[in-house]
Amino acid sequence: MSLHDAQQFPVRVLGGPTALFEYGGLRFLTDPTFDGPGDYPSSGPVLTKTAPSAGNPSDLGTVDVVLLSHDEHADNLDKSGRALLADVPLTLTTPGGAERLGEKAKALTDWGSVELNRPDGGTITVTGVPAIHGPGAREEIEPITGQVVGFVLTGEDLPTVYVSGDNASLDAVKEIAERFAPVDTALLFAGAPRFPVLFDGALIVLDSAQAAEATRILGARRVVPAHYDSWAHFTEGRDELEAAFTAAGLADRLDWGRHA
Repeated sequence: MSLHDAQQFPVRVLGGPTALFEYGGLRFLTDPTFDGPGDYPSSGPVLTKTAPSAGNPSDLGTVDVVLLSHDEHADNLDKSGRALLADVPLTLTTPGGAERLGEKAKALTDWGSVELNRPDGGTITVTGVPAIHGPGAREEIEPITGQVVGFVLTGEDLPTVYVSGDNASLDAVKEIAERFAPVDTALLFAGAPRFPVLFDGALIVLDSAQAAEATRILGARRVVPAHYDSWAHFTEGRDELEAAFTAAGLADRLDWGRHA
């Protein structure tokens, strides 16, 4: 599939980790966050939102499936996002998140999958893929920052789509690439978030250079960056992403997801 073909479905990035796209006739929303700017307490550091979302739940229309990388941090699921889940038929998330969120939520483990019926016939397969929200082995990271899951969407005559969630591990990206590369569209969470009190200030999600490297590993034909703006803990934004992709010779892969 050419890059042009991979871009046939638009992705609308709404700020932070929240993006809306239609795929195989179903409408998917990632990590819903629509609350206003301000301070949000968490089990760890206070999270500070610095800019409003570029949309609100009433603007979205029908949402068929929420892809929720994790439910434990306000920059991935906030109060208005939780309220929206009540109106969505299915939320796919981590095993812990599915227990906390109730009957409309379904757990995806690594390489576990669900099949969704397409309105015009056929199915979409959503596969859970590894994500590690910090530097190091999962068993060391999850007790501190929690479980996270990524997603790969596939279907007959459809592009392969990867949604990374809050992942800091290029080793995880390599595992995903072994099974699914080349990827047509990668929605990569980046922003180089750091907290001095967590992991000695090490990255808890990809930085810009790592996002470019993930693009190369995945053979991704299009990259829609997400979760690099609107929060104070991001240390790199659009300028750094553009510079890193340009340095890697991958600038033509970037799609900023504002056109839909």
